[in-house]
Amino acid sequence: MRSSHTFHPDSAKFDDDHLVSCAGLLPIMALADQTGLTKLLADKVSITAPKITSGTANLAPKLTTLIAAMCAGADSIDDIDLLRSGGTKHLFDSVYAPSTVGTLLREFTFGHNRQLESVLREHLVALAHRTEILPGIADRAFVDIDSLLRPVYGHAKQGASYGHSKIAGKQILRKGLSPLATIISTADSAPVITGMRLRAGKAGSGTGAARMVAHAIATARMAGATGKIMVRGDSAYGNSRVVRACVNASVEFSFVLIKNRLVQRAIDSITDDAWTAVRYPGAVRDPDTGGWISDAEVAETAFTAFSSTAHPVTARLIVRRVKDARYRDALFPVWRYHPFFTNSTLPTTTADVVHRAHAIIETVFSDLIDGPLAHMPSGSFGANSAWVQCAAIAHNLLRAAGTVAGGRHAKARGMTLRRKIVNIPARFVRPQRAPTLHLPRKWPWLDAWLQLWRNIIGFSPPSTA
Repeated sequence: MRSSHTFHPDSAKFDDDHLVSCAGLLPIMALADQTGLTKLLADKVSITAPKITSGTANLAPKLTTLIAAMCAGADSIDDIDLLRSGGTKHLFDSVYAPSTVGTLLREFTFGHNRQLESVLREHLVALAHRTEILPGIADRAFVDIDSLLRPVYGHAKQGASYGHSKIAGKQILRKGLSPLATIISTADSAPVITGMRLRAGKAGSGTGAARMVAHAIATARMAGATGKIMVRGDSAYGNSRVVRACVNASVEFSFVLIKNRLVQRAIDSITDDAWTAVRYPGAVRDPDTGGWISDAEVAETAFTAFSSTAHPVTARLIVRRVKDARYRDALFPVWRYHPFFTNSTLPTTTADVVHRAHAIIETVFSDLIDGPLAHMPSGSFGANSAWVQCAAIAHNLLRAAGTVAGGRHAKARGMTLRRKIVNIPARFVRPQRAPTLHLPRKWPWLDAWLQLWRNIIGFSPPSTA
């Protein structure tokens, strides 16, 4: 493809005050207003003793400015200036400068971030009631918990310390900060974030997990989870406190257990004829029996975990074993065992598939890393914590917008949503004082964009008797 014109060095001019680079922000922020985001921020987040008095003035619109910028792709505080370019600044009231928002973020402390986390949870509930962001939640919902390590650099980043990270299958120590996240999903939905908490890089993966799981379960129920809820996690969360939080909330759980002496003894007690082949990468169907010919098999046994504590739990220990690729030519099969502990009533093979779906939380981390969490923008730990909370709110807003747009957008990646329905150019004009957006003719995703626009702009909530 070649240019059809001859341009000169002075042919490009940044001089149009009517061009908008991210017209999709208009329906998205209208959805934020309809779900009460600004009011939640104003009511729940209160900084009563600021270091800079003017820093916390107009807190709610400053935070919504940041959230809007994140929806458009901002991954640093300076990127907020995107909202003040061209005609974008005329589409919204109270668009603040990056320096102003940065001053506010540095006022946040641990308690203020807990207030902001409560806004995240309540706003998710409001989104679930306003949109079909969690279809099928009344039948079964899944809560997943996991942490990640975001690398940071330099010596002035508060909380930065060396924690364990896995790269190319190898465990290494890496300097960073470690957000802990809980998500909610259903069989028919993409995951949304119900809680995020920033911690030092050296924090144990399971630190604070029990309380976050309890909050996530409560949020799921407020969002409409009247049926079964299953909480899933890896071995960092397969401990007495987290399992007890699930038992107390009367929900199902599915956690990997560390292979200690008792777990190994339970695995050894499984007889050879108890193993069933399951579908796994590389598996094929047996043409005669219809069963799977696979390098993976599952079996189960009863098991009492945490017997040394005051709250032992008896449930199912389901074990998946996979042939070790390092010993394919061994005289006898060499297996790697992956045990997980669950109280679900699903068949063994189904329970294994459902448990492995816990990996869905990695798609959320991938979205965040490709977006707002590409950087931890401040040297202040409190500011970075607030940044993480706002990133979670922006993620849920984008996810709700994709749901309203419909089709493949309901499960699309955040980067895809930004490209197709957020960062769409437009010209903003007001003929006869009627504000109008002129968008590109033949935009490939105009049907989805118009569906989002028409379902958000002009929406009137149903009247209550």
